[in-house]
Amino acid sequence: MEFSGAESEVEPGAVRPGGRTARVRAAVLRAAGDVLAEEGFARLDLADVARRAEVGKTTVYRRWGTATGLVADLLLDMAQQSVPRTETGSLLGDLTANARLVARTLADPRQGALFKAVIAAATCDLKAAEALHGFYAVRVEEWAPCVEQAEVRGEVPAGTDPYEVIRAVSAPLYYRLLTTAVPLDGASADRAAAAAAVAAREGVYVRPRSAGGEA
Repeated sequence: MEFSGAESEVEPGAVRPGGRTARVRAAVLRAAGDVLAEEGFARLDLADVARRAEVGKTTVYRRWGTATGLVADLLLDMAQQSVPRTETGSLLGDLTANARLVARTLADPRQGALFKAVIAAATCDLKAAEALHGFYAVRVEEWAPCVEQAEVRGEVPAGTDPYEVIRAVSAPLYYRLLTTAVPLDGASADRAAAAAAVAAREGVYVRPRSAGGEA
């Protein structure tokens, strides 16, 4: 199925096409991910992606338009395809599952290189930054309920910000990825989860109260 003129005006990833269109999208996104992992954002060229994906250049330019449009759709697809939240029945168990998932992803040679490339692009390209922020917004939203459930169980104080807790789990893992050559492993994931869980229980992530006295 070819894209119509109206379809080309839709934001990348806004529709979930089926049939041939889905296969074309999957091939192009896979090729884009390969280029990012191998060569970085600066070398992401739509014509090269089309060649790798064995898709016509016209289709790629009409569908995605720019390299950043392609990155945005790739990140959207990655967020949608990511492993769903694990429910273990405890805050520490849930945060550990999250941390191990993040660590496995970043330790993967292809995925780790891909994220490094997108993060580097986000420092100098507004559209790439927006795409990256959107990806993490989806992932944090997916895992935030585990903190909300912990509050209901009385594991963390009332008013704990679930989004800050989830970000705190991933932060040391990304820091390690970007600033050291030390491999990410299960132990580093478990430490990140344990530290976030302890801080959450101690009220570190309770939302500040407003002037009116409400959290």
